[in-house]
Amino acid sequence: MKKVCLAFSFFLVTIQVFAEDGYRLWLRYDKISNAKLLQQYRQQVRNVYCPRVSPTLEAAWQELNAGLEGLLQKKINTGNAGNSSLLVFSRQHIPAGFSMPAVNYDSLGAEGYAIISYKAAAGKAVIITGNTHIGVLYGVFYFLRLMQTHQSLEKLSVHSKPALQHRLLNHWDNLNRYVERGYAGISIFNWHTLPDYIDQRYIDYARANASIGINGTVLTNVNANALVLTRDYLVKVKALADVLRPYGIKVYLTARFSAPIEIGKLSTADPLNDSVKAWWNAKAQEIYQLIPDFGGFLVKANSEGQPGPQKYLRTHADGANMLANAVAPYGGMVMWRAFVYSNETPEDRFKQAYNEFKPLDGQFSSNVFVQVKNGPVDFQPREPVSPLFGAMPKTPLMMELQLTQEYLGQSTHLVYEAPMFKEIFETDTYRDGKGSTVARVIDGSLHRYTQTGIAGVANIGNDRNWTGHPFGQANWYAFGRLAWDNRLTAANIADEWVRQTFGNNIELVESIKSIMLASYEAMVNYMTPLGLNHIMGTGHHYGPAPWVTNAGRADWNPVYYHRADSTGLGFDRTATGSNALAQYAPAAQQQFLSIDSTPEKLLLWFHHVPWGFKMKSGRTLWAELCHRYYSGVDSVKAMHQQWDKLAGKVDQERFRQVQMLLAIQLKEAAWWRNACLLYFQTFSKMPIPDGYEKPDQALEYYMGQRFPYAPGNGL
Repeated sequence: MKKVCLAFSFFLVTIQVFAEDGYRLWLRYDKISNAKLLQQYRQQVRNVYCPRVSPTLEAAWQELNAGLEGLLQKKINTGNAGNSSLLVFSRQHIPAGFSMPAVNYDSLGAEGYAIISYKAAAGKAVIITGNTHIGVLYGVFYFLRLMQTHQSLEKLSVHSKPALQHRLLNHWDNLNRYVERGYAGISIFNWHTLPDYIDQRYIDYARANASIGINGTVLTNVNANALVLTRDYLVKVKALADVLRPYGIKVYLTARFSAPIEIGKLSTADPLNDSVKAWWNAKAQEIYQLIPDFGGFLVKANSEGQPGPQKYLRTHADGANMLANAVAPYGGMVMWRAFVYSNETPEDRFKQAYNEFKPLDGQFSSNVFVQVKNGPVDFQPREPVSPLFGAMPKTPLMMELQLTQEYLGQSTHLVYEAPMFKEIFETDTYRDGKGSTVARVIDGSLHRYTQTGIAGVANIGNDRNWTGHPFGQANWYAFGRLAWDNRLTAANIADEWVRQTFGNNIELVESIKSIMLASYEAMVNYMTPLGLNHIMGTGHHYGPAPWVTNAGRADWNPVYYHRADSTGLGFDRTATGSNALAQYAPAAQQQFLSIDSTPEKLLLWFHHVPWGFKMKSGRTLWAELCHRYYSGVDSVKAMHQQWDKLAGKVDQERFRQVQMLLAIQLKEAAWWRNACLLYFQTFSKMPIPDGYEKPDQALEYYMGQRFPYAPGNGL
């Protein structure tokens, strides 16, 4: 026992007086503000029994102690199983002679937990338990969340386990600490000072992820650097793995496919070459000797200039299986990204991932995921779901979502992404009849996948508040909560997050929830209404630039996607156009076959629509486009006004920060509206309808703007 505690002494969680700068995320543990509820909680939580027999249970105790002392403002006493009102233990550590209440351990799996109220000899008590220590830790975080959100601790009967086995963050962080598509500072991982300097932020990162059930992290950019696989860097990776392990988090690395050449001094990276196989086998052995629970590799290959097996006339399956065989003896896995598009292929970019991966279904090793972006193009504000979902019944698909707001206003816009995530999960693929939702594809219930998972491209940096925009934290939180339980609603999650992050005042909670729940649709309207997409500035993706025609390849140009001309707007993907629609199941195709049947929110993804086409509102396409752009800006105005009314209810530091960011968002929403409508007007030849505020600049002004140092431009 002493050895465990001493070894874990660095991981103490302490309660201090903090500035409200957002660093504490949703784990603030401030005193319960409701005096009556505070008294109830103090009576309900007296002595705590928690055998600290592993680093993970030590972490559970430290979190529980810090959380309870902060919330209850009193010292928490330890007790024994007979005199404690809160008992925390795993199935293998049920106290001898203890009379257990009914707990369905078999339903909990490896990571689930149960929280049960029962009548003990010393009075009412609560048990937090699970089959494993990490399940217990997850239960502790859930219990503290109940208190933070002012829920009743009476008659608890909670049994919870994750819907997905692998719940990962993907960091697009480079070894020089530049974060690709990062808008919250540089990487939190300081490779220069590792392995000897362990920043407190690493521990707090682990706590935050564990609190929402995230159990894996890919430390490095998908545009990979082979140096991370050298011994010098692997010992640094080991140091991070040692920090994260008690919190149930495995580390993963991105593998550069050409590493055998770049650091192994081989003349080839051909996945069928015996020397290449031997090199990767030896590398895997080296990694697992340092990090026995190493998760595996994430690979971006043959995409956007990244090396891959196709250089050697091999398939994606050949490449993935070679790496999978290297890590298989140690229980590792490979996540092979399906984000591929060839410069030489004249095919609609929408179709390329499906065309390359669908024929390979069933050819991947059992420890390979194909990691698929939620949509067919590239994390746009709204996309139809990728046609790959449901189309590869013999290959586990891991969904990739983007938390960092590359195309969603970056870190100056308040955009709560949970409604978008829910829309994706609930989309029916019809691959195996009605009800074949994307959620059922990725959780394995549709095709009985042996492994399941989801990945979120992290929005985390070393800004004091982690995510740049204070509300960016809500997207990190929502991702974890939905990865655990995709039945939760966007409103449920917003309510939890607001109460933990800002407080439980009802007026405050409802006002902030209202802002959050309106923000996604507002952003879609002022940026890309009616299915417009990829009309952002090229390179940095900051601001509108639908006019760009001179990017390095056709499908990097916004004009490729909107196809505006004198007759109309949008990309025909039916049989009369690129026929991308044929990649969906027949029943899914039906809703998109005609302009009249296509949901208007995706209309311009699938049809080139005449400017004078009559929309459901009775307006023409042009008038509806104007209406959507103006309503998006109006929604941001309303969000700003709602936030202003919270003065005095939110701490001054965060109130002012969000207020300034909303002012920027409002200005940029109007910029989007004006620039896009003036540009599309050159094709429609129609006036902006009466009653709308007219743009204050000419189109040439907007087209002439340049942003050489916009975030996302690189170094």
